[in-house]
Amino acid sequence: MDIVVIGIVVLVLLLVALAGFLVSRGRQTTRLADPPAARSTAAGSGTTTLERPPTRPDGDSIDIAPRPSTVAVPVEMPEPSASRMFRLRSRLARSQSSLGRGLLSVLSRERLTEDDWEEIEATLLGADVGVAATTEIVDRLRTQTRVIGAASADGLRELLTVELVNALDPDADRELRLASVDGHPAVVLVVGVNGSGKTTTCGKIARVLVGEGRSVLLGAADTFRAAAAEQLTTWGERVGVRTVRGPEGGDPASVAFDAVRQGAEAGVDVVVVDTAGRLHTKAGLMDELRKVKRVLEKRGPVAETLLVLDATTGQNGVVQARVFTEMVEISGVVLTKLDGTAKGGIVIAVQRELGLPVKLIGLGEGPDDLAPFDPVTFTDALLS
Repeated sequence: MDIVVIGIVVLVLLLVALAGFLVSRGRQTTRLADPPAARSTAAGSGTTTLERPPTRPDGDSIDIAPRPSTVAVPVEMPEPSASRMFRLRSRLARSQSSLGRGLLSVLSRERLTEDDWEEIEATLLGADVGVAATTEIVDRLRTQTRVIGAASADGLRELLTVELVNALDPDADRELRLASVDGHPAVVLVVGVNGSGKTTTCGKIARVLVGEGRSVLLGAADTFRAAAAEQLTTWGERVGVRTVRGPEGGDPASVAFDAVRQGAEAGVDVVVVDTAGRLHTKAGLMDELRKVKRVLEKRGPVAETLLVLDATTGQNGVVQARVFTEMVEISGVVLTKLDGTAKGGIVIAVQRELGLPVKLIGLGEGPDDLAPFDPVTFTDALLS
């Protein structure tokens, strides 16, 4: 009986040893086998051939990183600015501007009563034209209709067009001053509050200038918003314009200064500098903006300081503009988002209350939806 038990124990130990040997051999075979990723099928044979990955002398495999993509960004040729306003005119005419829509609804009536005049006044006020400008426009319209006896819709439309154009100051200097001085590139500093569209406007300004045949360099001095520099770089790459950028959270004045320096060395015509969005109620941020401009002026004059305003903000935009003019000298205004729900009267209010000419307007999200502002074309589109 003891012999039988001993025999069974020996047999079990032999089986365990055999199983361990087989497992060990299987693992060794697996290590020597080539990974599935290295398989390639022989053409026409239907068989699979295994290729070994590169190895070091010690036998360890080498990880090969994928080769980075080097796809070039196609360079676009922007639309010349001369043809933009004509195209944007139809878009403005189709927009839902409360100024044009409201006035046209009243002017379409056969005769105007006192209630109609009050409605015209309310429409102008509701479109953010401003109290002073509204009162002047309505009083002049009343006087003109009494003098010439024009009470028809067509007659009043013509009179209203004249008054709105006059309110927009057609003789104001709206040209961008972009002449270089002693080999120094013209510097365009773009400022504004958060969310007004400064970075996008900088990219669109670059497209306008490239379309006019000017060489441009972009400066990404908005070092606080993580995506700002990348966004501006993308805009520049589309039209073959280089962007100077600094580290995230770096000194904006330093980046702006470096951009102008590199622009002068490269001999470009214009350097467009983007700045961080800042609340007009924050004195510290506004002081920093003054520092950026002061540092830029050490290399030469700043040709243009453009304030970007969101047209949908209405009278709040006038308040913003007033504070910015107290901190830095603003040479002109860029009004964005004038299509859609924008009221349009902010154009008149900014110019009349602050004496700032509107130089550029944006009417959409397209890359070429920024155009020089023309009072006659703008008014005609609103009332068409």
